[in-house]
Amino acid sequence: MAKEAGGGHRPGALKQQNKPHKAGKHRGNNARRQGGRIPAKTLSQQQRRNLAKLDRKNRAWQLRQQRREAVLEEKRNLGRKDGPPHLVLVVPLHKNIITQHALKLFQSDGASVVCQTEVGPPGFALLCPRFKLRWRFVVADTGNLHTVLDLAKVADTLLFVLDPLEGWDAAGDHRLSCIFAQGLPSYGLAVQGLAGQPLKKQMECRKKLSKAIEKRFPEAKLFPLNTEQESALLLQHLASQKQRHLAFRERRPHLLAEAAEFVPSSDSALVGTLKVSGYVRGQRLNVNSLVHIVGHGDFQMSQMDAPREPFVLNPRVAKAAPRRMGEQDEMVSAVDEMEEDVKVLSKADPSKQELLQSEVVPDPMDGEQTWPTEEELKEAEESLEQSKKTSKRVPKGTSAYQAAWILNDEEWKNDSEEEEEDEEDEGNDLMEEAVSQDGSSSEEEEEITEEEECDTITLPEVDQEDEKMEEDEAMLEKYKQERQQEMFPDEVDTPRDVAARIRFQKYRGLKSFRTSPWDPKENLPRDYARIFQFQDFSQTRKHIFRQLEREEGEGAEVGWYVTLHIDHVPISVMESFQQGGPLVFFTLLPYEQKMSVLNFLVRRHSAYSDPIRSKEEVIIHCGFRRFRASPLYSQHSTGDKHKLEQFLRADMATVATVYAPITFPPASVLLFKQESDGVHSLLATGSLLSVDPNRLVIKRVVLSGHPFKIHRKMAVVRYMFFNREDVLWFKPVELRTKWGRRGHIKEPLGTHGHMKCQFDGQLKSQDTVLMTLYKRVFPKWTYDPYVPEPRRRSRSPLSLQEEEEMV
Repeated sequence: MAKEAGGGHRPGALKQQNKPHKAGKHRGNNARRQGGRIPAKTLSQQQRRNLAKLDRKNRAWQLRQQRREAVLEEKRNLGRKDGPPHLVLVVPLHKNIITQHALKLFQSDGASVVCQTEVGPPGFALLCPRFKLRWRFVVADTGNLHTVLDLAKVADTLLFVLDPLEGWDAAGDHRLSCIFAQGLPSYGLAVQGLAGQPLKKQMECRKKLSKAIEKRFPEAKLFPLNTEQESALLLQHLASQKQRHLAFRERRPHLLAEAAEFVPSSDSALVGTLKVSGYVRGQRLNVNSLVHIVGHGDFQMSQMDAPREPFVLNPRVAKAAPRRMGEQDEMVSAVDEMEEDVKVLSKADPSKQELLQSEVVPDPMDGEQTWPTEEELKEAEESLEQSKKTSKRVPKGTSAYQAAWILNDEEWKNDSEEEEEDEEDEGNDLMEEAVSQDGSSSEEEEEITEEEECDTITLPEVDQEDEKMEEDEAMLEKYKQERQQEMFPDEVDTPRDVAARIRFQKYRGLKSFRTSPWDPKENLPRDYARIFQFQDFSQTRKHIFRQLEREEGEGAEVGWYVTLHIDHVPISVMESFQQGGPLVFFTLLPYEQKMSVLNFLVRRHSAYSDPIRSKEEVIIHCGFRRFRASPLYSQHSTGDKHKLEQFLRADMATVATVYAPITFPPASVLLFKQESDGVHSLLATGSLLSVDPNRLVIKRVVLSGHPFKIHRKMAVVRYMFFNREDVLWFKPVELRTKWGRRGHIKEPLGTHGHMKCQFDGQLKSQDTVLMTLYKRVFPKWTYDPYVPEPRRRSRSPLSLQEEEEMV
């Protein structure tokens, strides 16, 4: 009883301590949140980790075999019976190269069949029944850079022809830079005319060319192209090499026009239906999707036919056209197939067809802005042309060139000659009085003779030399502004005639450019009501790409020869094809016809040195598109705000922002500047960064002032503002100095813009006080899908005659 009263048994220091039961806590936190289920990703990682070494080796071997079979299958289809002909673009890189001589070597094989093309870019089709290969050779027009880039977008292989002595010249190097920036598919290198050199000089030429191509084409093999055997070896190499893929064309069906026919509409002869025939490449082609003609815009298809194929390996056996999609297999006799030349594959379904609507139609009741009609725009252009012309009264028989040297009375007048004119007027008055005494008949006779002897000629107001001088002055002014921007970034002078609170009323001050908030939906322009925006662009892109991989819908298979009926096409497209230009077609993915804000990450090309301002019109090649726009340049930085760049800088990567149709990356970007003589110069190269209208491009303005009186941390600053009201208006904005001091405005002094400021330390007399203001800017809506061909480089008739003689 005494022990129980003492509190019972107490354990000793050596008592065993057992671990408590965990009751399900052995699972991870993620598994406990999901009710005990293990995610599929974690489970696959565990299974991969638990595989034995032999199983892992077997799995890796299977993956290698699958990739190898995919590459072999691609080689078997390209240029074979079931695939499209192997499209080879011949690109000469030197002015001394004669492309016709190289093409003659490919045509010299007696067992091959040559099919010449009548329209479109120059070239021919080569059918090799012995190797069961079909080739389509196209020669690039070196005088037109757009033609070279358009053909390189769809070519399977680029054949670069080099000169034995120099390799490539300056124009060839520029051509290579553009092709590399756009995307280089599979290629081959051939040197023409090496056998014509002396034996001792041939080794030197080979070594020189090998060193030259190491920089541009590492691990590339150089093939001589002088005999039939060498041309056969080159063709074998092009057919067996591994194909390089371009992402922007492999995901989209595309074709090169082999034949075209234009059918005018009943309403107008300038617009009609374009019937284009060609081989389907890339992906399966659906008639309900939209088609983009490079350099001309987006259009709808109404019908797709399957005509007789022009390039058949065995021309004796007519190849039957594919049956109409959706029909069951039918036994058709050979006689019926021969009678039916064209078979309709499919027609567009209005309920499934993509619409051409590229902009959101804003509600006219939301604002009071009215858009000008086409008639008003034409009247404005005509009045502008008339205003540029002046009429002069000159003697009869005077040419326009002579009339340009005759000055009117108003052109003679000058401020320094007013006194002389007054003296002449006094003398003329005396003469008139003397004549009036003789009679008025003489005056009438003189007027009649003047009217008979004089004539009126309309001349342009500005001469070519004057225009050239104006261009030079404008370029000099741009050089000065670029230099000023480098020396004093974003610094502007406060105007004297306009109050600063009115001049900078759209600007604001920020405590920190990096961390201060800025609402991206605030004060948007009218153009933002016309564009389309994505809630999550990257997720939409992934969803569309996955959908394209899974879908097995209707359409023309890769390798089929089809005829597309494209509606509402201007006749200029057909005229361009008849003049020898290529017609390149790409099918658009969903949403790619809609307008939005595109951001390009570009870097300035080293060969271009002229200054380029923001909002200056340039020509942009974005993936398969080509259009005109006025980009806005900004810094490529982290954070939600990006500073505007007044000029495209050469020492850093820059983001160019434009209004343009949506394009899903990856896509290459090239920027060209059209010079006054019509030549397009490569300005910058890069890639598509994002499609994001909410990207904040902020313009910075820096107002500067001079410390007038300094007393420890207090200073009187002048020349930043010129009236008392401006000082009170900008009083909340923080100040800084070029030497790192920070401060704020205490109060204004007087009425002439002096202000008392306080800083975090004593100023130096040579320091400068700065106030930084910010404003969001937007690009200009100058999108134009039609880009005419650049001016061609002229060739002398002698060079053409020499080329014909060499061939």
